Amino acid sequence: MIGPRAIIQSVGPFVKWAGGKTQLLGELEKYVPSRFQTYYEPFVGGGALFFHLQPDRAVLADSNRDLINAYAVVRDNVEELIARLSEYPYTRQFYYELRSQNPSDSVERAARFMYLNRTCFNGLYRVNKLGEFNVPMGDYVNPRICNSELLRACSGVLQPVTLMACDYQDTLSFAAREDFVYIDPPYYPVSRYSDFKRYTREFFYERDQINLKLMVDELVRRGCYVVASNSYCDFVLDLYRDYRIVPVHARRNINSDPSGRAHIKEVLIVCQ
Repeated sequence: MIGPRAIIQSVGPFVKWAGGKTQLLGELEKYVPSRFQTYYEPFVGGGALFFHLQPDRAVLADSNRDLINAYAVVRDNVEELIARLSEYPYTRQFYYELRSQNPSDSVERAARFMYLNRTCFNGLYRVNKLGEFNVPMGDYVNPRICNSELLRACSGVLQPVTLMACDYQDTLSFAAREDFVYIDPPYYPVSRYSDFKRYTREFFYERDQINLKLMVDELVRRGCYVVASNSYCDFVLDLYRDYRIVPVHARRNINSDPSGRAHIKEVLIVCQ
């Protein structure tokens, strides 16, 4: 078995992501097994826990194909990506021109994704029912569109990683005994602002939450170590009542009303 690799340098996510876990790393780290085989994260998002642990073997996945393409380009073509991003101006006209495009080249697509991520409102990723990115431009003075040092560092950490653009069920079909699985799905909605997590054209409904819990049960039966995150609410508490539930507090900044940007209660579900 292996544990996290010997970390050469601290590396964080290269994208901003709604619900990112950077601020909860101290809590999450308490429930990471000291040794495991392969690290799995089927809803990778910004990948804060992955970049913190830097495991020797990992499978990162998401149903958001643009996100996974960006991961792949950072891993395999980081210098070309940096060169492309460095050419992009920060103007309103360019933002909306780029948003309207649908490039087929993987590097161009990743550069578009990264630019929009760094310059759109709150780093929000949202698409309409046609799968088209529709977030307006944010109001920044001088956003850092291309962090070359961070991208190169992330590229190094991603070298041994398997990337999959697919449903979590397909990803986790490979998880086996003594693998560590961190599951950070779209949360069960508890307020009228909860729809911000429309990562793809499909929603994550109550039935999807139930199916995800059944997958957790299956992973535990296989002998996997599992930690999951979700909303603190009666539905989630009841759904995972057979496992250890740890309340945590996180600050969420998606609400367009600053008065609504407060610490909210979430849960970690520990299944080990």
